[in-house]
Amino acid sequence: MSHQSELIATDIDAYLAQHERKQLLRFITCGSVDDGKSTLIGRLLYDSKMLYEDQLAQIEAESKTQGTTGGRFDPALVTDGLRAEREQGITIDVAYRYFSTARRKFIIADTPGHEQYTRNMVTGASTADLAVILIDARHGVLTQTRRHSFIVSLLGIRHVVIAVNKMDLVDFSEERFEEICADYRAFATRLDLPDLHFIPISALDGDNVVDPSAKSPWYKGGTLMNLLETVYIGSDRNLRDFRLPVQYVNRPNLDFRGFCGTIASGIVRPGDEVMVLPSRQKTKVKRIVTFDGDLEEAFAPLSVTLTLADEVDASRGDMIVRSGNLPKTTDTLEAIVVWMDQQAMVPGKNYLFKQTTQTVPGTIDTLRYRIDVNTLHRGPAPTLELNEIGRCRLSLGAPLHVDAYRANPGTGSFIIIDRITNVTVGAGMVLERGEESKSTALWEEDLAAGSETSELASDVTGEERQARFGQRPLTVLFTGLTGSGKTTLARAVERRLFDEGRAVAVLDGSWVRRGLSRDLGYTAEDRSENLRRSAHLAHLLNDAGLICLAAFVAPDESVRQKVAAVIGEERFLVVHVSTPVEVCRTRDESGQYAKADAGELPNFPGVTASYDSPESPALTLDLAELSLAKAVDRVVEMIDERSVS
Repeated sequence: MSHQSELIATDIDAYLAQHERKQLLRFITCGSVDDGKSTLIGRLLYDSKMLYEDQLAQIEAESKTQGTTGGRFDPALVTDGLRAEREQGITIDVAYRYFSTARRKFIIADTPGHEQYTRNMVTGASTADLAVILIDARHGVLTQTRRHSFIVSLLGIRHVVIAVNKMDLVDFSEERFEEICADYRAFATRLDLPDLHFIPISALDGDNVVDPSAKSPWYKGGTLMNLLETVYIGSDRNLRDFRLPVQYVNRPNLDFRGFCGTIASGIVRPGDEVMVLPSRQKTKVKRIVTFDGDLEEAFAPLSVTLTLADEVDASRGDMIVRSGNLPKTTDTLEAIVVWMDQQAMVPGKNYLFKQTTQTVPGTIDTLRYRIDVNTLHRGPAPTLELNEIGRCRLSLGAPLHVDAYRANPGTGSFIIIDRITNVTVGAGMVLERGEESKSTALWEEDLAAGSETSELASDVTGEERQARFGQRPLTVLFTGLTGSGKTTLARAVERRLFDEGRAVAVLDGSWVRRGLSRDLGYTAEDRSENLRRSAHLAHLLNDAGLICLAAFVAPDESVRQKVAAVIGEERFLVVHVSTPVEVCRTRDESGQYAKADAGELPNFPGVTASYDSPESPALTLDLAELSLAKAVDRVVEMIDERSVS
């Protein structure tokens, strides 16, 4: 399993070239305290023969004095390098380790399990492709397990491995393993974790880590190392939206002028038409220059120098993008902020906001709510303390070129810097892309009306309708990309509920646009207004005693929350139909994705506009992996829990 190869002895140049071409996988280990994160990494390095003899001898010696295994070889000492870590037997700081196998190169971030070091965990997870979440087989799913799972989902890590560790302490019980898996799946339905795997392991003894274990004959899956080597991450990187933040203008002589930077996302080739922001000057790429020579194609995350066909004005902080695919340039942002400083966040205080190569002054206008990462509940709060997470509205002193974090982490993330101490005090993820809609005033009037619109004026009371229909009214919003299957799912759920004698109706976005919203287009503000009107229609259906199944793309999280406020959060649920965009494209019989690619359909979510995944949906269903019948079962079960009297 190690990186050793016969080429080392026969052709060192060929070996180095082969090693350079290996794909890199970045992953983190996380979980609760003492779940065995450091031990697992040490075991991976030891069994893959990636420890030098002097390192191994030192660890074996220290295992007798500082280890926690009774004098046996303690793999945790490989990563726990701080004296405080070894004395306490815990991880405090993020420890990075590097190793390779015949198939891949790896960078591991061993993150702390203690709640007080949540900010360190966020730092380690910010660049990861995969997360290994450890669970102690004796204790099962704990609060910190939920906390780290939420952060993994928040940061958009698609591939998650649940390593049920210390199986040797429960005699490799299949029943206990399945019980933990069921508990975690029940919790994870509220998170966006599209690729989830479960593996029973013993990190201390190496069972199912690198080699299969004879102690778990009932487990038919692969080992952890096998999964790390084979998990497909090729589609995770955004190669659609070309973004090159300009870091430096290279002018070595009169005959050369190039713009240097690291490609944040997308692909660029000589001859491509590009635009420089914020000046919006259009030109074409002339050359892609690197130290090793010109390239015919460059993609994220390569560092390159672009020369352009025309003399355009660009400097550090500007961004080069494809002319038909622009980020949003705005001085107001909605973002999730993780606070990382001992001093609490102060709304209204001046901070510096650094995003890509641009740093601008600004303030945190409003803390909309704080997220309890243990329960995923949102509540009002005056400020954010150390390690707390909340949704904020930011006002900036100059515009930034941003995308939604889910669509493009490179341009959708930023850090917050204290202007006096120059300390990084927070990290943020952009949630919304559009400016405030023209219908904002209408939304505000709706929300301000509150209880005035909370119940339909009628001689028939809500209690009488509930008694007649035998159900409590409810609106379920099925949201997802075009082609995800949300309308198909809503109609199938309607059929099932109707056959069971329930009073139910489907509210489909395309149907609403043919009538009630036929005057609206597809800009961000028109989409917001379409949902505002539909929210009132769903509200009326609920007041009439019906269950409303609403199928809308609804790409903006902030607008979805306004819908919840209009309908009433107590009778509003969100189902995220998270079918990957690649699958949605294959289902697109009307050719909308092709038109969006060609620039004929602007503001098309998933192509030329962002889609904000719901922050805490009641269900997340991938209809590329889950059959329609099983998806219907899960939705109906959810509705039964909320709607049956």
